[in-house]
Amino acid sequence: MEGTSRADGRNPNQLRPFSCTGNPLNRAHGSARWAQGDTVVLAAVYGPKPGTRKGENPEKASIEVVWKPKTGQIGRQEREYEMTLKRTLQSICMLTVHPNTTTSVVLQVVGDDGSLLPCAINASCAALAFAGIPLKHLAVAIGCGVMENGVVILDTNKAEEQQLKSFAHLVFPSSRKSVDLKEAKEKDAEFERGLITSISHGVMSEDDYLNCIERGLAASSRISDFMRKTLQKGADA
Repeated sequence: MEGTSRADGRNPNQLRPFSCTGNPLNRAHGSARWAQGDTVVLAAVYGPKPGTRKGENPEKASIEVVWKPKTGQIGRQEREYEMTLKRTLQSICMLTVHPNTTTSVVLQVVGDDGSLLPCAINASCAALAFAGIPLKHLAVAIGCGVMENGVVILDTNKAEEQQLKSFAHLVFPSSRKSVDLKEAKEKDAEFERGLITSISHGVMSEDDYLNCIERGLAASSRISDFMRKTLQKGADA
């Protein structure tokens, strides 16, 4: 079953081609256009700006996330995306460096052909790095789906998502010095074994979930390498 070919010709572990354009928006402090196949998200970072919202800790920086769908109004699903993104981004940002400030991350969906939230998380992390926001480490996200026959597939597209028994969106830390390619690879490995965010839907056994984590972790290293090289190119430009 591991060699099962998917409708688009990929094998279960194969990711769609991904690309990232750094700072495509001139007015943002940092931005990134991240694409995974035909799923494309544009992330823009504004800030840090003085002050925090009511209810936020003024001794720390605050992260604000605004989700803009490709069409129509924002709904319950998009609000959940905003909350997940906020929690994830707050966990990787060094919030004590600029206390009592707010950094806004605005996400515009350009195309949605599945694995939309992982694509948005990858776009956000790249945009934060391009904006120079102090980060503990980068994060990379991957979508894992469990088919009715038990096969786990990575980076699901829209058609596949309609047929899944369950799925998990997983976020893993990349290395602390993600832009510094001279850092020892052993240090990178220390940070790539953790799990920052995990969201699952549907009926998933413990074995299925652990399988998703194992497959997702292996795939995350490929995304980490790509993001690292992209950010390095931006730093050298």
